[in-house]
Amino acid sequence: MPRALLTASFGSSLWLALMVQSLVSSTATYKKPVSGGKRAGFLERTLILLDVHTRSPVKVLSENFLSLQLDPAIIKDGWLDFLSSRRLVTLARGLSPAYVRFGGKRSDFLRFENLKAKTRGPGPDYYLKNYEDDIVRSDIALDKMKGCRVANHPTMMLCLQREKASQMHQVLLKEQQDNIYSDTTITARSLDKLYNFADCAGLQLLYSLNALQRNSDTCWNSSNALGLLKYSASKKYNMSWELGNEPNGYGDLGRRGLNGSVLAQDHQQLRNLLQSVRFYSRSALYGPNTGLPRKSHAQLLEGFLKNGGSMVDVVTWQHYYTGRRVSKVDDFLKTRLLDTLNDQITKVLKIVNTHAPGKRVWLGGFGPAWAAGTSNLSDTFAASFLWLNTLGMSALHGIDVVLRHSFFDYGFSRMVDQNFTPLPDYWLSLLFKRLVGQRVLGVQVAGLQRRPRPGRVIRDKLRIYAHCTSPRSQSYVRGSITIFIINLHRSRKKIKLAGSLRNRSVQQYLLQPLGAEGLQSRSVLLNGEPLQMVDDESLPEFRPRTLRPGRTIAMPPTSIGFYVIRNINAYACRR
Repeated sequence: MPRALLTASFGSSLWLALMVQSLVSSTATYKKPVSGGKRAGFLERTLILLDVHTRSPVKVLSENFLSLQLDPAIIKDGWLDFLSSRRLVTLARGLSPAYVRFGGKRSDFLRFENLKAKTRGPGPDYYLKNYEDDIVRSDIALDKMKGCRVANHPTMMLCLQREKASQMHQVLLKEQQDNIYSDTTITARSLDKLYNFADCAGLQLLYSLNALQRNSDTCWNSSNALGLLKYSASKKYNMSWELGNEPNGYGDLGRRGLNGSVLAQDHQQLRNLLQSVRFYSRSALYGPNTGLPRKSHAQLLEGFLKNGGSMVDVVTWQHYYTGRRVSKVDDFLKTRLLDTLNDQITKVLKIVNTHAPGKRVWLGGFGPAWAAGTSNLSDTFAASFLWLNTLGMSALHGIDVVLRHSFFDYGFSRMVDQNFTPLPDYWLSLLFKRLVGQRVLGVQVAGLQRRPRPGRVIRDKLRIYAHCTSPRSQSYVRGSITIFIINLHRSRKKIKLAGSLRNRSVQQYLLQPLGAEGLQSRSVLLNGEPLQMVDDESLPEFRPRTLRPGRTIAMPPTSIGFYVIRNINAYACRR
């Protein structure tokens, strides 16, 4: 955990010194408990003193800070044909404004073909005697719509698709585990469906082009990319671009590895290609989307920035917390696992600031676990701690955008499952979008044990971040602030608002898992009430619980809380 976030400074301000002195004196009569362990409720008595610096923000982020990713695997398993689902579009629209990146490992095995689907659909009978014909019939019906094209697919059709997808998932998972991928084709019709989904949901489409199409001299072969650009331009699709996915791993795919100089030449070639297509002459180009900045990966990023840093508008990289070996909930609660992100961000920013100072940085791919995630873990409430930690820590470092893998796909790191049911990370993301704004605020925290020990501060397992409240929120005026807290402790923790926050009215949004599964639950409680969609076109209202002024915040064990202070009129948040 970075010290800038949680500091144990007891003398930096008068209010904090007085509060600590008061608490120390209150422990003078404390007596050692009898043998048999600590007194009942001892661990609950830990008090955290919290203040927020509201004069000026420490960072200002993109309004698309929390963004999404779709894996090209949805072409293979058939789900791309169902992106027009009214329910799925409603869920995605709830997270706008955002980017949606169409990319992943399979980006480098994806070819574009300007082919249209059949023009003749099945007969007037809509019974699903021929699954492929019904897909065509659905496409024809969508083509007749004006504006945003959404569909209510028949239940039987969705059941058949789920059956088809479950069979394909075994193939996709084996490809992922073996790191051997087969080629995939994206047709013009499929690209239309992808763009329609993004457009209907209010998302900006970021397309990752195939970087492994090479000439005999190892230079990038851009002919297929040019065909895709020309088709997209003819449809006036407003898109941004990326070349390849984790180029540091091409050697592991049985391909020739690339150095930073070659990677820079490839991006120069793509930049020239974009400028040759008038509609995309000013389109954004992002890259190089390298993996974790280990030694060789860091060298690749350094070489790219030295030779072609000016070619990209934003520097991108990826971070995944765990591999396949993670098998239990406790692994997702380890502070040293959460802190790996801080170390990686620090390394990447150092490289960027050295070779391309001033260049914005994105976390261009994030997931709680690599290789499609871990079943019954990375799609449960337990993974939400990693997700919120990523958002809070990235914002504090000034990472402009975080792209979450994946909104909806075959793996176990998704936000929406194949019944179009939102999972815990979706609800967390929706609450974040509604309450958390672009301006990041400094936080001052001091933790005091029941029996004070010099230098002993509760910080690793209690993570506190603060932002200005989202100006898009209709419930709060400008000047409000939102504090979000992760409690990884197995005991309740109390937090006392002090300084500028003292005696303010607070509105609480407390997230906890629903059901006997505990942290492995796929359902969420908000202030004790289950979260679920109202219908296919409506997301629920989030009703806060109002805490009286001066009341101590009590964070239950292993929970997540958002707290809005609405009457503070923070100077940093007025604009």
